[in-house]
Amino acid sequence: MKPLLVQASAVAIDGQALLIEGEPGSGKSSLTLALIERGAKLIGDDGVTLTREGEQVLATPPHNIVGKLEIRGVGIVDLPAASAPLALILTLTDDAPRYREVAHTRDLLGYAIPTLPFVPGTIAPAERALWALKLYGRQSELAIR
Repeated sequence: MKPLLVQASAVAIDGQALLIEGEPGSGKSSLTLALIERGAKLIGDDGVTLTREGEQVLATPPHNIVGKLEIRGVGIVDLPAASAPLALILTLTDDAPRYREVAHTRDLLGYAIPTLPFVPGTIAPAERALWALKLYGRQSELAIR
């Protein structure tokens, strides 16, 4: 199956990829940076390649932006890059429900990936994203670092 290039950001956390999607200016890079400050590894900023790998979808950095993260108002910085199986998609929005009991799924390359609407806001967005991954992420045994 042909790789899929998506306009989103992604980080690797404990061997799982968290994909962060949203409109321009919605906070993708800011949430990515906050997660990196808490130990996540950059997969891609505003571009992620998804491929089928065995029984999962693997998130990898596109070759032209490996390790590049744009920090708004500062510039582009170089960071170590990673790849990992996709476990959860957060869709940044201003109108996500306050409570969630289950995640919806989206078919990507033939696999159901849990997807949550997520308001990044100003109150602990990275910690809430980490909890979302822990509670709703698709567990995987394969970790590529």
